Amino acid sequence: MNKFLALLFFVLLLNCKEKTINISKDITFDKQMDISYGNDSEQKLDLYIPKNTQQNKDLFIIIHGGGWKGGNKSQLTYFTLSMMKKFPKSVFANINYRLASENRFGIPNQTDDIDTVILFLEKTLKYKPNIILLGNSAGGHLSMLYSYKFDANKRVKAVVNIVGPADLSDPSFKSYYDYSFVENHLVDPTILSKGISIEDHASPVYWITKNASPTISFYGNNDTVIPLSQKKILDSGLNKNGILNQSFEFPGGHLDWENEKNASFVIHSISEFLMHTDKK
Repeated sequence: MNKFLALLFFVLLLNCKEKTINISKDITFDKQMDISYGNDSEQKLDLYIPKNTQQNKDLFIIIHGGGWKGGNKSQLTYFTLSMMKKFPKSVFANINYRLASENRFGIPNQTDDIDTVILFLEKTLKYKPNIILLGNSAGGHLSMLYSYKFDANKRVKAVVNIVGPADLSDPSFKSYYDYSFVENHLVDPTILSKGISIEDHASPVYWITKNASPTISFYGNNDTVIPLSQKKILDSGLNKNGILNQSFEFPGGHLDWENEKNASFVIHSISEFLMHTDKK
């Protein structure tokens, strides 16, 4: 663990029972942990709102990975705190969602959960913020899929996709060790439109149009889970539709975006990219 994350972990421990969290001398957030945004026990979020500032227009919704059937928001707590230091005037919601299983499909439940979170936060904040969906792995996939297909009101200002699969029909992705789960339990087959396969329905690239949200992506050059071919496919779909986008390769595998050097690069790149979206 790098020194900054170690310090944040110490700060988090000190403030675990407090209603505020001090990121630094000049950066303080009000926090609420494990807020229920729905009736299911998995529909929880941690909310961080900058203290002593006026209305904050940007809201980061952080969406964890875990193959659609695992993971927890706690996995991205440190990264969320690092983002809060870089974006001290933004609101952050680090969310859980209903996990897929052999008895429960991931989609549409998980994209519905993102929609429910947005409505819940608009009501909680009492204004409509600019939504930035940020997810890693399955969370990156869900961020893109929700934004490109389900964001009917175009509330998503930008998507930050970290090692998320963009095309589930990509032959290189089909070597994913749990691809049978994707085929059998990711999408409820009763929601499919005629002529659309499960893979296409669940592939963000299938739904990219000229109205898609600006997107920044990060992929590992030695990722054995999400092949680098996904980056090329996504870049092509976004460029073909004239969508503002950037993509980067980082050195390492599926989880190496979290190490000190790569995480710093990811956060800096996000900041630079969002400046361009502000100018649109």
